[in-house]
Amino acid sequence: MVQKSSKDKLVLGVPKGSLQESTLDLFARAGYNISLSPRSYVPSIDDEQISVIMFRAQEMSRYVEDGVIDAGLTGYDWIQENESDVAEVAELVYAKQQMRPVQWVLAVPDESPVRKVEDLNGGIVATELVNVTRRYFAAKGVNVKVEFSWGATEVKARLLDAIVDVTETGGSLRANNLRVLDTILTSTTRFIANKDVMKGGWKRQKIENIAILLKGAIAAREKVGLKMNVARKDLPAIVKLLPAEKSPTVSSLAEGDWVAVEVIVEERIERELVPLLKRAGATGIITYPLNKVIP
Repeated sequence: MVQKSSKDKLVLGVPKGSLQESTLDLFARAGYNISLSPRSYVPSIDDEQISVIMFRAQEMSRYVEDGVIDAGLTGYDWIQENESDVAEVAELVYAKQQMRPVQWVLAVPDESPVRKVEDLNGGIVATELVNVTRRYFAAKGVNVKVEFSWGATEVKARLLDAIVDVTETGGSLRANNLRVLDTILTSTTRFIANKDVMKGGWKRQKIENIAILLKGAIAAREKVGLKMNVARKDLPAIVKLLPAEKSPTVSSLAEGDWVAVEVIVEERIERELVPLLKRAGATGIITYPLNKVIP
């Protein structure tokens, strides 16, 4: 059991905004119930060792670096934008809509004469990711003026020369008839901590414990558990149908000629696999969702 002062808590930053709902869902799957009041930036959590506070992802890494909070979740993009010196505890591949990285792309209208990055020399580019964008153009030796955008960046693409905007699926870019010239940064969510906090003590252990559970929850999101009863004579055929990289658990049943087989599989193959297993002789097939898969 982690020991600490009754007044000492791990101060954990949770992103407010686009990542909020997916982050709260992730924590719930990891076993932490975070309750948020509509008018409060200080949610409650069912762990007396943790105090949760909400910040926008854009500012999280600064507060972690300065020790205002002990740890938090934010995007790799904002760590780079703020040039924050923090400890990266875990990479957590999830986003607002899907389990995939997001991309910051340089885009122009479909009708723009710009065909390559160098064509933007002397132009104006709007983005929320100002510092990263400036470094990108400097590295390419292209002289542009980078303006901060307060949102709705796609609209500004036809007022200025180009935009740098974040996309998860590309749908918004296509809807606004924008064409991607280049990807300037690929970003995933990171669980970060203050470097002094990670030097040792109960807080470091607590942070590492949280990371294990969060990674387990992410690993489980696209998998299901699969259980079935199989006659021993059919077991070789059943095992042959299961994913080669997965070794199933096989348990003897009271009826000696039968065994119980259990395995974890990718959810996307379950609907094709179950009918095959049934035809191969499996009975009592059960599929169930998973909260966490800890390697």
